[in-house]
Amino acid sequence: MTGVTLNNVTKKYGDIQVIHGIDLEIEDGEFCVFVGPSGCGKSTLLRMVAGLEETTKGQINIGKRDVTRMDPAERGVSMVFQTYALYPHMTVKENMGFGLKMNGHPKAEIEAKVAEASRILKLDDYLKRKPAALSGGQRQRVSIGRAIVRGPEVFLFDEPLSNLDAELRVEMRVEIARLHKEIGATMIYVTHDQVEAMTLADKIVVLRAGRIEQVGAPLDLYRDPDNKFVAGFIGSPSMNFLTGIVDKGAVRIDALERTIDVDIALPADGTTVSVGIRPEQCTLTRQGRLTVDLSEALGGVSYTHIVVPSGEKIIVEERGIDRMREGDAVTLGFDAGDVMLFDAASGTRLR
Repeated sequence: MTGVTLNNVTKKYGDIQVIHGIDLEIEDGEFCVFVGPSGCGKSTLLRMVAGLEETTKGQINIGKRDVTRMDPAERGVSMVFQTYALYPHMTVKENMGFGLKMNGHPKAEIEAKVAEASRILKLDDYLKRKPAALSGGQRQRVSIGRAIVRGPEVFLFDEPLSNLDAELRVEMRVEIARLHKEIGATMIYVTHDQVEAMTLADKIVVLRAGRIEQVGAPLDLYRDPDNKFVAGFIGSPSMNFLTGIVDKGAVRIDALERTIDVDIALPADGTTVSVGIRPEQCTLTRQGRLTVDLSEALGGVSYTHIVVPSGEKIIVEERGIDRMREGDAVTLGFDAGDVMLFDAASGTRLR
């Protein structure tokens, strides 16, 4: 197994540039997840590593090999797609071993590798079935098994769970985490689902418009985002943002009729800042000048939506079954120490 390095990697389609000088190092055996909104370039970047998209500029190394201009088959990678791409007329066993068969590997070797992949993915009971007789989760396991059989240096996953229902997504997420732990391979995984990113990743790469916004361990990005975009993207529900005004060395939040003291250097009085606070760090007390707009009950957790006088929307995470109801008059509270401040124009974190 080995790592992946990207040096000033750029991608253009004609005059349109979609990947802008990406520099990234993925360590040997690391599980790296690319996240970002639709159209941010995460799948394009993955396909460039795979060799399915040409690299316009820059260099891609897998281990010590420069693979930038190599054919995909020579790169030592296996890719698992969103669609399972299984041959419908072949059994599970035949699908998993087909790539090796086409490359002329001995039958005994193919049998051994398919058996090992089947053991890892618990597919022994399905080897004689064809894809039509499998569930979506089972088909995706076969697709992953086909990748394992090839013995790649790097596994690439392009939103592999997006076609599955919620229960199967959870099941497959656990399977992929277990797979990584067992085989210890370098894995690069693309998703727009941050729950997958937070639970699977050793390292998350947050992308926006073909550029890296921040790289780090999941909890590091959650606790210490560099900018408003990362703060709002990492975390579910998203971070709340309110408009604040710097006033005499503190921050005044007019929508809440509250001024907070913060332990950081602030810009000049009168400067507008964005005040960020996470839903789980907010509290609600009964009676007050705010009104509950919507309450989403999820059992032991509720998400309570409030619209403040400025028109900004706030979500509060409440625990337990005693929750606020639509129309309740409430007061919103939070500790000043939990607040993050961002420049209103650039979105840069104020520290």
